[in-house]
Order: sequence, then C-alpha cells, then structure tokens
Amino acid sequence: MIGKDKIFSTLSQVLKKSPSEQTEAVFIGTSTGLTRFANSYIHQNVFEISGQVFFRVALGRKLGVVSTTSLVKEDLDRALLTAYHIAENQPETPGFNGFAPKAKYEKIRTHYPSTASFTPVQRAEKIMRVFKIADKKGFTVAGSLATGESEVAVLNTNGVEAYQPFTSAATNMTVMGDNSSGYSEALSREIRKIDFTELGEIATKKCMDSKDPQELPPGKYTVILEPKAVAEILEWMNYTGFGAQSVEDGTGFLHERSGKKIMGDNITIYDDALDTNGMAAPFDFEGVPKKKVYFVKKGIGGDVVYNRIAANKAGTKPTGHGLPPGSGSSSFSLNTFVASGRNTLNSMISNTDKGILVTRFHYINGLIDTRNAVMTGMTRDGTFLVKNGKIAEGIKNLRFTENMLKAFSRVKMISKEQQAINTWWSDVGCVVAPAIMISNFNFSGKTEF
Repeated sequence: MIGKDKIFSTLSQVLKKSPSEQTEAVFIGTSTGLTRFANSYIHQNVFEISGQVFFRVALGRKLGVVSTTSLVKEDLDRALLTAYHIAENQPETPGFNGFAPKAKYEKIRTHYPSTASFTPVQRAEKIMRVFKIADKKGFTVAGSLATGESEVAVLNTNGVEAYQPFTSAATNMTVMGDNSSGYSEALSREIRKIDFTELGEIATKKCMDSKDPQELPPGKYTVILEPKAVAEILEWMNYTGFGAQSVEDGTGFLHERSGKKIMGDNITIYDDALDTNGMAAPFDFEGVPKKKVYFVKKGIGGDVVYNRIAANKAGTKPTGHGLPPGSGSSSFSLNTFVASGRNTLNSMISNTDKGILVTRFHYINGLIDTRNAVMTGMTRDGTFLVKNGKIAEGIKNLRFTENMLKAFSRVKMISKEQQAINTWWSDVGCVVAPAIMISNFNFSGKTEF
C-alpha cells in the first residue's frame, strides 16, 4: 500500500503543471497473494504487486487518455503531456461536459489489516482443513484462495480528492470423486468471517450426494437455483442490460421498459455500493459518489446506471458508475443485489414435489437475445433431483435455455439468506444473491456426465 498522503501529494503536483483545461488522475494499486491447489495438493503460491496511474485530459470536448505503471515524477509528467497531445488530435466526445466536481463521500470501512497481512502459511492452514474433510470420503479438492489489499484514488483539477483502501478474501473449492463433484465458495473483506470447515463440508456433501448421477430427460421443471447460479445469471443481465449504453443502443431488456411490468412482483434487483453486505465502495472511478439504482422494483422496470458522459447524453444525473479511463464501457453495475425473500433453501426443497436443485452454472451465453435476456448454459458441480420434498439423487448435467424476464416472472420462493458471490471486480463490488425457486424452467438438452 502506498497510502493516501503519498498518492495525493505525488499526483497533485503533476496536475498543477497540466497544460490542459481540465485534468484527471486515477490511481489503482493492488497487492494480492494467491494460493492454488489441485488433487488435494498446493501447487502454486504467487504474490503480485501492481500500480497504474491513468491521466485523462480535456481540451474542450476533446479527450486524451494515457496510463503508466510508474510513480516516478518524470514519468508521470511525460504521461500527462502525452495525454495532452493525444487530446489535441482527437474528435470531440459527445456528451462530455467536464470532469466531476468536488464532492463528499460516505465513510465505509473496507480495509481489514488481518486480511491484508494474511500469509501463504495461513492460507495453507485454511486449505488443509478442507483437504482433511474431503479425504475422509476418499475425495480430492481443487480451487484457490486469494487475499490482498488494494487502493483507489481519484483527483482532478476541479477539486476532487477521493481515496479508499480495500481488502478482499475470496476462495472457491471443487471436491471431486470418481463421477461426481461438489462446489462451494466465499467472499469477504474480512478473512476471519470465512468458515473453511463449513465450506469444505458443503462441497464434500454435494460430491457425496451426487455420486453415480442418473440421467434426467430435458424438459420443464421446477428449479431451485442456489445463490451462485443466480449470480451467474445476474452477471450476464448486468453485461447486457444494466448499463446506460444498452438503453442508448436499444439492445438491453430495460430499453423502453421503464415503468412497465417485466418480472414477478417478488423480484427486486438493484445496485447499492454502500451496502456492506456486499463489497462496498463509496465512489466510482470518476470521483462521483455512488447512488442506489433500481433496475427492477417489485417486477417493474426501472433505470440503468450512468457515468458522467452517458448521463449528460441522456439528460440525467450520473449515478456513480464510471469505470477506469480507457475501459471501453460507459457504465457498469459493480454492486448488484437481488432482494431477499422470506423462505429458506431447505423450505424450497421441502415444498418441491419434483424438481432440480442447481449449485451453479458454467458456459453461459447471454447474447442470444439481449432484448429479452435469453440465455443458455450448463449446470455443474452438484445437480440434484428433488422428489417429494427431499434430495433424491444426483443427476447428470443439463443445458438450460430460458428467457430470464419470463423466468423471473415465475419465481415462487426466495430465500431470506443472501450470499456475496465473487466476480473479477470484487475489490470494488460483487453480486449478492439469494436462492430462488422458479417453476417451469426450461432445460433444453442433456450431457453424458
């Protein structure tokens, strides 16, 4: 960690010398330790430290962007000047009306020293607990455990000075037998909140219960999706429909559907970066304070998230969802939540005469029909037949193909428990989802495993 004072003093000196009308600097630094394991054997420990500074300069509506991994003053000066010359040769950017103004941010605890200082030996000790649990059943384990810290700073010549340190701990594990597997995962800013014994027991039980899986024909079934499976669907809905670009282009499922019924009354989906049940963050990469945004509220289509340029083009206000300069996307939901219900996963199972319990999906394709959120994908690592209110047996994996707007209109039960699910952006966000029960969920194909 470089720290707020050094980052601010270094970058503010560079900004003062900028020849452009407005200048913005964004610093993103990470220090991450990663332990990987397979066949119940730790085979890799890596540690990575990285830091990157982005300069964005404005000449009227012309923008230039340059990044550098050096914090040497001469390199920073050179990078900023390069961004200035790039801006001179760019066309005007529609919707640009200047960088963010000075603002106040919510105070949120996002950094835990116990996570930041977690060592490879400590990671190994946690992982060994899982190995012992799986070994008692004759199974092996594969997966990873990552711990680390990061920091984000945004400064500009309008007076923005935003800084936030973060920590994160994320683990996933797949317990494997001869013809079955089970999966579990956890995510938290505080490593001490992750119960590795419980995770190992969950994945091991799934592997044991799904031994010798039976074939089930494709068709429409009541399905119970665990939080991981729900989150994987939400990630694709985010990519294709929660950002301003999808509305501007007319490709997203919220285009021309704001205020209209698109899902069941029991479905509410939103972005809330200030909720510490997820991976909270007080501001975006433009220095704009985060705002809560409802995509779907009690089944009614809502709004999308905006960065400053997209908001100005749409004639609205930014919501604090700008990404790092040069990311290639206008805005993105980094803190997606599905509102919880009143049920439990066990009550969903006990209320199912015949259905399928899905631990997670993989190979999801959400680009089939983005206007209607049509997706296809495969089940994985724990797919079960539920019969007469009990898990009857493991079944071979199935392919689903569904219009998720219609599927989320057939949700019968939602769990009160939610789980934070890891994503590639989990330093500053994640997907928080409950388990859900959907009737007549379409499984369109089968596999041989």
